Amino acid sequence: MNIKQKGPLILLLTNLFIAFLGMSLVIPIMPTLMKELHFSGEIMGYLISLFAIAQLVTSPITGIWVDRFGRKKLIVIGLFMFSVSELIFAVGSDVWVLYLSRILGGISAALIMPSVTAFVADITTLEERPKALGYVSAAISTGFIIGPGIGGYAAEWGVRVPFYLAAAVALVAAIFSLFMLKEPLSQEQLKMNREKKAKINIFEELKKSTHSVYFVPFIIIFVLSFGLSAFDTIFGLFVDNKFGFTAKDIATILTVSAILGTIAQVFLFDKLVKIFGERKLIQMFLLISAIFMVISIFVRSYWVILGTTFVMFLAFDLLRPALTTLLSRMAGEDQGFVAGMNSTYTSFGNIIGPLVGGMLFDVNINFPYTFAAIMLVVAWGLSVKWKEKTGASNAVYSTASDKI
Repeated sequence: MNIKQKGPLILLLTNLFIAFLGMSLVIPIMPTLMKELHFSGEIMGYLISLFAIAQLVTSPITGIWVDRFGRKKLIVIGLFMFSVSELIFAVGSDVWVLYLSRILGGISAALIMPSVTAFVADITTLEERPKALGYVSAAISTGFIIGPGIGGYAAEWGVRVPFYLAAAVALVAAIFSLFMLKEPLSQEQLKMNREKKAKINIFEELKKSTHSVYFVPFIIIFVLSFGLSAFDTIFGLFVDNKFGFTAKDIATILTVSAILGTIAQVFLFDKLVKIFGERKLIQMFLLISAIFMVISIFVRSYWVILGTTFVMFLAFDLLRPALTTLLSRMAGEDQGFVAGMNSTYTSFGNIIGPLVGGMLFDVNINFPYTFAAIMLVVAWGLSVKWKEKTGASNAVYSTASDKI
């Protein structure tokens, strides 16, 4: 990849990896923390979900701030805030202190994710962007994958050690970003953006997203996040109840599948975009993910389940950068708004998916996957219809920011 600013790109990907590692770092610590602090299961559930809720609520605002105040400033502030949130979790014992930590962590992710996405779009050409945004998606996925492993390993030295470690790494990343990153927007552009978007209203931003040419991709992002989070949440319960898989079996399947999916993002995504284009790629993998979601209900063999799960992760992992690349191409001067809404709809799916999946699981073990498959098929139908409505003219893209 002939991106001129490879150093900044690597640092940006590292920052994103750190933010999403922090989201999943807490997962393996939960049982020990629950016993140590005598917390209920409900409290532990809130500790997991508050991160995504805070990210959801904050993302529409931070998406606008990215354009008004600059990419670099929000990245640095987000990393410092993330470092503080992890330090608070490391030293906190009261419930409200730990809640505060997770809320600050979610806000920091809402600052970092759209800023990095917009920054990458700014420093890449249209030809380079699919591969670069594939790396962005891989950084997010890898953070989710590696987080629990790092958390579990570091906890061998103490249950709070992972959070001290995350705080230190984020602080170092913030300092490097402060001195090594150069703001891609000029002062004139920032001034124009501040004048153009003088007022920020979270409800207006959400309303604007529903009436924009980006709305169908936003809905697909929500369905993608919903399906992936529901799949992840229910998978362990599903295979344990159906096949009696051990924790090691479950961890092996998820880890191997996720790592292979991440590798595919890095090495295959750019080639697939050149062959099929983003839209066809989105439609293809929506349909594949729906089909394999249904197949996973009927499989029995360990190796077939491993293969099915790998295809599921592959489809989801290639869908995300395809959607991000398409939105980036359409966004023009609205990179911050689009990146912020991308984060918003992702967070919304991450919150709703586990809740709906858990409720459906209590009714019937197969219902979560069936419902997720139906949603994916509906999203596929929307993507086909949307293509017919907006694909007739490239003028849609050049005027996208005017229609918002």
